[in-house]
Amino acid sequence: MSWFDTSIMATRGVAKGEARSHHRLGEAEQGDYPYIYTAQIEPRLRVDPGAVITAETHDAFEGKIKSESDRPSEILNFPYLNPQNGPIWVNGAQKGDVIAVYIESIVPRGDQPRGTTVIMPEFGGLVPTKDTALISPGLPERVRKLHVDETTGVRWNDKITLPYEPFIGTLGVAPAAEAISSLVPDYYGGNMDMPDVAPGAVVYFPVQAEGGYLYLGDCHAAQGDGELCGVAVEHPTVTTIRVDLIKNWAISIPRLENETLLMAIGASRPMEDAARGAYRELIRWMAADYGFDEIDAYMLLTQCGRVRLGNMVDPKYTVGASVLKSIARANL
Repeated sequence: MSWFDTSIMATRGVAKGEARSHHRLGEAEQGDYPYIYTAQIEPRLRVDPGAVITAETHDAFEGKIKSESDRPSEILNFPYLNPQNGPIWVNGAQKGDVIAVYIESIVPRGDQPRGTTVIMPEFGGLVPTKDTALISPGLPERVRKLHVDETTGVRWNDKITLPYEPFIGTLGVAPAAEAISSLVPDYYGGNMDMPDVAPGAVVYFPVQAEGGYLYLGDCHAAQGDGELCGVAVEHPTVTTIRVDLIKNWAISIPRLENETLLMAIGASRPMEDAARGAYRELIRWMAADYGFDEIDAYMLLTQCGRVRLGNMVDPKYTVGASVLKSIARANL
C-alpha cells in the first residue's frame, strides 16, 4: 500500500482516487490559452471524477522569448503572462465541494535550450514595482536560456547544474464571480508558485462555481523559495494530472498533502497575512480531521509548524504552513 491509498483524495473522493478515464489537452485541443481564471470561458474539456488529463503546457511567456538577446519589455505584453490549459469542467462539482488534483508527472518538452529565466522591468522582489513604488531605477533587462533535462537537471553554466525539481506554478479553479489574471494567487489557487505543488502531491481547491473550471500552467523546472527575481526556470511541459471530486467538504483556501506533510496555502499582502491565513486554515484542518482543540493546535504549531515561501513577487504573496502527518496523526 502506498501513502496515496490513505490520502483524502483516495478515501473521500467520488472516484476514490482511481484513474477511470484518460484525456488529452495538447496544443491542438487547447487552441487559445487563456490568461485569466474565470467561469465565463467555455470549458475545453468536460470530465468525470477519476479523469487523467495530459496537458501540453507553455512556459510563462508562451514561448515568445527565443534567445538571450531578446528584450522582454519589447516582446511581452504584461500582464498577459502565464498562459493556462483549460478550463476543465468536472461533472458534479458544486460550490461547497472540493476538486482534488493529484500530480502524476511533469516532463519537459520542446527544443533545447527550453528553460528561460529573465529580469524584467518593474518585476521582482528587489526592484521597484507598481505595487512597491520606489523612485530608484530598476535593473537592466536580462534573459538566460537554459538546457533543461529531467535526468541531468538544469544547466546554469559550465560549473553549476541544478536538480530538475518540477512543479506547477499556476493551478486552481475559477473564482466565484470574477475574471482574475493568471498572475494572481488567492483562495481559488492560481499563481501560487509553491514548489510543493509537485509530482506526488495532491492539491485541494474549494469549488466556487458549478463545474469548478480547473486551470493549470506555468510549470517550473527549478525555483528557490520566494521566486526572488520574479521568474523561475520556466519551461514548456507535458504534465499529467488526475482529478477527483470530494463532496461537501468546507475548506477556505487551497490545501495540499504529500507523503509526509499537510499544508495550507495562504495568499495575501503583506507576507505575514499570507502566513496567518495559511496557519489559521491548518489549525482548522487539524481540529476538524485530527481531533485537536484549536487552541492546542495553535500552541503545538508554534513548536513544530513549518512555513514555505512560494512567491514574494506577485500581486499577492503565497505562504504554505505545514505540519508533519506523523505529528497530526499521533493525536487520533
